[in-house]
Amino acid sequence: MSHLKSELRKGNRVRSSSTTVVWAALVGDVLVGISKTAAAAWTGSASMMSEAIHSFVDTTNELLLLYGIHRSNKRPDTDHPFGHGRELYFWSFVVALLIFALGAGFAIYEGVNRIFKPELIHSAIVSYIVLALAFIFEGGSWLVSLKRFRKAKGTLGYFEAFKLSKDPPSFMTLFEDSAALLGILIAAVATFASGALGHPELDGAGSVAIGLILAATSIFLARESKSLLLGEQA
Repeated sequence: MSHLKSELRKGNRVRSSSTTVVWAALVGDVLVGISKTAAAAWTGSASMMSEAIHSFVDTTNELLLLYGIHRSNKRPDTDHPFGHGRELYFWSFVVALLIFALGAGFAIYEGVNRIFKPELIHSAIVSYIVLALAFIFEGGSWLVSLKRFRKAKGTLGYFEAFKLSKDPPSFMTLFEDSAALLGILIAAVATFASGALGHPELDGAGSVAIGLILAATSIFLARESKSLLLGEQA
C-alpha cells in the first residue's frame, strides 16, 4: 500500500510539472500568434502567415493537452476502475493529428499557392522584428520544456527517453517548440531571399518547407501517442 501511495504521489508530481510546461508553451504561443498575424497582414508574407497559423494550432494543442491532463486526473469509478490515465494519450494523439491536418496542411497549401501566384513582401523589416520577438518567446518556452525533459530522462539519451516516455506533454511541447524555432528561422531566410534575390516565390517555398517540418513532427508524435493509447509495454 505504501508503495502504491508513493507511485501515486510521483505521478501527481509528473503531471504537475507537465502542466507548468504546457502553460508556459501556451502563453508563448498566444503572444507569438498575435504578433505573427499582425505582421502577416502588414507584409503579405506567406511564410509569416504559415507561422501565424502554426502558432494558433500550437495554442489549440496546448489547450487540448491541458484538458487531457485534467481528464486523466479524475478519480477511478465503476466504469473506469483503473482511472482515466489514457485520456491524456487520446488527446495527445488528437494534438498530433491537428498539427498535420491544420498546421502542415495550411502551410503547404499557402506555399504552393504563393509559388504559382507570387507577391512581393512589403516592409520586410516588420517581419524581421516580429520573427526576432517570436524567437525570444518561443525560445523561453523551449528552455522550460527542455529543462523538464532533461530532468525526466535522467541518464537516457534524448531519443531513447522520447521512445520510453509515458508523459506525452513533456515531449510534445519540446517537439512543438523545436519545430516552431526551426520554422521561424526558415521564415526569416525565405523573407530575406525573396527580397534580396527578387524572387517572391521563394517566400512560398519557405512556407512549404515549414509545412513539411510540421508534417514530419506530426508523424513522429502520432506514432508515439498511438503506441501509448494502444497500451505499449511499460
